[in-house]
Amino acid sequence: MPDLLVRLYDLPVVQPHLEKLREQGVLIRTARPFEKQEVVGWVRDHFGSRWADECDAAFGNRPVSCFIATENGEIRGFACYDSTCRDFFGPTGVAPHVRGRGIGAALLLSCLHAMAAIGYAYAVIGGVSSADFYRRVVQAMEIEGSSPGIYRDRLRGNDAPDADSGGRSG
Repeated sequence: MPDLLVRLYDLPVVQPHLEKLREQGVLIRTARPFEKQEVVGWVRDHFGSRWADECDAAFGNRPVSCFIATENGEIRGFACYDSTCRDFFGPTGVAPHVRGRGIGAALLLSCLHAMAAIGYAYAVIGGVSSADFYRRVVQAMEIEGSSPGIYRDRLRGNDAPDADSGGRSG
C-alpha cells in the first residue's frame, strides 16, 4: 500500500464542508485532552488496536492533533495528524452507518488545514489501500516506491520491502 502526497498550499476550503455538516447536526472539532479515553476507546472498538494506538499518540501533541465528528453527543468519526510520524495524516475513520455524508472529507480537510497552519507545505498519507477518496478530495498523488514505507512490521520480523516497493530497503 503506497503513501500519498498532498500539497497543503493548494487545499480546498473547509468551511463549506463544516457548515453543511453543522446543518445536519454534525460538529467537527479538535478532541480535548479529557476526552482521550473515550475517543481512543471508540477508535479501538471501531477500527482496532493499531489505529487506537496511533490516535492515543495524537493526544500527546500540543495542541492535540486529533479531530472528531460528533452528532447528538456520539462520536461518528475521527482523524489524526502527526501521530504516526511528523507530517503524516492519519489514521482516520468514519462509522459505517454515517458514511457518505461528507464527514470523512471534513475531517481530512480540517486536519490538513491545521497542518498547513503550523507550517507544513506537504502532508504524507501513509499506507493507503484505496487512493480514490484522497485524489478526489485533495488531489493526492502517489509517492513512487513508498510501499511498505514506515508500516513495516519490525516486531514480527516483516522488515523486508514488499514486491511493489521496487527493492527499497530500510
